[in-house]
Amino acid sequence: MAVLTDEQVDAALPDLNGWERADGALRRSVKFSAFLDGIDAVRRVAEHAEAKDHHPDIDIRWRTVTFALVTHSEGGITDKDVQMARDIDGILG
Repeated sequence: MAVLTDEQVDAALPDLNGWERADGALRRSVKFSAFLDGIDAVRRVAEHAEAKDHHPDIDIRWRTVTFALVTHSEGGITDKDVQMARDIDGILG
């Protein structure tokens, strides 16, 4: 699987809800109304990620959860990351 060019990543971003490219990864931070709502969202994303065998880096800071996607084995952002970002958007609503 090939690493996407900057232009390809930039072209994908407008279709992704709240995602940005930062530090070589796709990133999205979501603030939830309560801590446990964020934990539940992490669980739902984790179940999907496990089924797809493509796992985001997840950072939890009280009610804010940040998801980061990069295909480490390829050394950059790939189509798998863009698709997982779309999937996370669908899970989070």
